[in-house]
Amino acid sequence: MRHYGNLYIDGRWQEPAKAGQKLLTDPYTETPFASVTTGGMAADVDKAALAARRAFGTFSKTSLEERAALIDRIIAAYEERVDEFADVMAQEVGIPVSARAQATGPIGHMKVARDLLRTYHFESRLGDTIIRREPIGVCALISPWNWPVQTPVIKAIYAIAAGCTVLSKPSDASPISSIVLAEVFEKAGVPAGVFNLIIGRGSEVGAAMSTHPEVDMISFTGSTSAGARVGEAAAQTIKRVSLELGGKSANIVLKDADLEKAARWNIQRCFFNAGQSCHAPSRMLVHESQIDEVSGYLVDEVSKYKLGDPRDPATTMGPVVNQSQYDGIQRYIQIGIDEGARLACGGTGKPEGRNQGYFVKPTVFTHVTPEMTIAKEEIFGPVLAVIPYSSEEQALEIANDSPYGLGGYVFSGDRKKGYEFSAGLRAGRICFNGAATNSVTPMGGYKQSGIGRSMGSVGLEEYLETKSVYGFEEEATSLPEFA
Repeated sequence: MRHYGNLYIDGRWQEPAKAGQKLLTDPYTETPFASVTTGGMAADVDKAALAARRAFGTFSKTSLEERAALIDRIIAAYEERVDEFADVMAQEVGIPVSARAQATGPIGHMKVARDLLRTYHFESRLGDTIIRREPIGVCALISPWNWPVQTPVIKAIYAIAAGCTVLSKPSDASPISSIVLAEVFEKAGVPAGVFNLIIGRGSEVGAAMSTHPEVDMISFTGSTSAGARVGEAAAQTIKRVSLELGGKSANIVLKDADLEKAARWNIQRCFFNAGQSCHAPSRMLVHESQIDEVSGYLVDEVSKYKLGDPRDPATTMGPVVNQSQYDGIQRYIQIGIDEGARLACGGTGKPEGRNQGYFVKPTVFTHVTPEMTIAKEEIFGPVLAVIPYSSEEQALEIANDSPYGLGGYVFSGDRKKGYEFSAGLRAGRICFNGAATNSVTPMGGYKQSGIGRSMGSVGLEEYLETKSVYGFEEEATSLPEFA
């Protein structure tokens, strides 16, 4: 069994002030495969925060060219270990190696952040006033287990691009992915104190980060309930808070849509990563006259999944992350049955032939009403609720009747109508007819799905303060284009 014994603080690997230990269980074999040393003490957070504060004094003054070159070195070091990242995520979280976007996607995000350093106007003019965008300071970044590499990469790379310094805390369910990431930053020559990694429970490490006086900004991705606690703690020292939280995204399939395309796409997107995605279209709204037809397409698409060892390239759906996650999903499936939803496929228990591993049957419920639990609460597993509607007005009302507003989806044969529905959805990212998202546009949620945005120029601004400088008339001042 492998053991990872150190935290990465101030440019070197070092033992925590008071070491704990966590066993990591392979979700496919259900057996421990590694252990990690956890910090969890306020002393470790304090050491990292002070190191980041010292580093900020110098790093915040580096030129944009220097930071772009640093990101280039990080990209090069990351690319050398892409396959290792895929293998680690398969064993740590159960993400199939065939889901290459989990390992390769961070490269594109890093390139976008690097390129922004050459196009973003950190200084601009408004009349006789110079508007400056300056790094906010020391940033605490808390990431989830379902995107254990991409999320911490996006957070850290935009903070670094802005000239900030970082304390990074991964989920204690997926710490090895972040340990490898810290090794990448180390090899790339990230200056001491600019990137620090602390492993431990959110209730200890996350809480200490949220209240630490040397932390200027906290970026959290996770559950809505945990995000509320982070925001409350951060308010004690008036930190900037950026939150990406839960979702219960709706896919409105209008009557004129390509029903088969909408159904197959919905399964592929909803059940990606075994449904453990906050943007998953886990509510599918279909006209009441088309429920039986769409059910056939959905069930057929589900039948194409190959469940198995996530390290096998042929596997297209792995197990969920742990026993607790498995138990929670089983509870929701049983609630759906008990409340009268019609089970089109799947159900409780493990799939046939899968007695080992935290495997969940890919499950589709039809004839779900908006009041049912499975239509309202985030399940975070491969479970789809198909909700009938009688009119387009009712469909939009049902879609928006949720405390969440992270993502939304619309399928229609009419582009004008599709855009009108997209504009009417109260959510942060809307995809029309299965359109792909991209890494240059902002991501974030409405309502209880979060505060702030990540990615692209708007995401960069999460890590920047705005300063107005008066008294410099235009004819006397020439603003640098790249400084």
